[in-house]
Amino acid sequence: MTALTALAPALDLPAAHPASLPAAHAPMLGPEWLDAANLITTIVEWFGPWAIVGVMLVIFAETGLLVGFFLPGDSLLFTLGMFVGTGAVGVHIWVAAPLVWLAAIVGNQTGYLIGHKAGPAIFNRPDSRLFKQEYVDRTSDFFERHGGKAVTLAQFVPIVRTFTPVIAGVGKMNYRHFITFNVLGATFWAFGITWLGYLLGSFEWIRKNIDAMILVIVFISVAPMLISAISKFMKSHRQKS
Repeated sequence: MTALTALAPALDLPAAHPASLPAAHAPMLGPEWLDAANLITTIVEWFGPWAIVGVMLVIFAETGLLVGFFLPGDSLLFTLGMFVGTGAVGVHIWVAAPLVWLAAIVGNQTGYLIGHKAGPAIFNRPDSRLFKQEYVDRTSDFFERHGGKAVTLAQFVPIVRTFTPVIAGVGKMNYRHFITFNVLGATFWAFGITWLGYLLGSFEWIRKNIDAMILVIVFISVAPMLISAISKFMKSHRQKS
């Protein structure tokens, strides 16, 4: 029994139920520790009744810290909703969704602050195994094409989601505009995807095919980048011809 589990009765927190976790098969994409189902299962085992706090920390890192760009935000929210529905994460959906929404907003404000205070020097660094200048260029292009709306739209695009608040801070975007677009995007993202997982998780086929659903979520998440890349390629091809 962990210390957190022991504290649960005193704090009137529901205990986590590992036995009710949906079956988490071997991940189909990326390393096992980045698989959303495996990640939440590990969080439940480590944090017990405080598992939602662990999920919030991951969402905060993915949306606010540059080093968190590789974390599975979309699929994590979807899987969280499913696990809440099965009782594996011992909080109500009306508690879980607002908490991850709060984590996303705080994360983005942190990213904006980092960009505002540290400035362009953040990105004047050589490529490494995790950080690549390509990520910054991709986000800058996205930001230039969509303007203020990029803060809202970027919430649904992996990697771009992490770097957009920082670039908004570097560019000294009006903070009132930033937080308005940010709250709008975080609301649709955190509530929408978490609730989608919660509702679809009631279907047995969905619970038994978590990997397939995560693949769908990942595909939908990267679709804007794929469309943008194809559009850019076709435009470049037409210019050459």
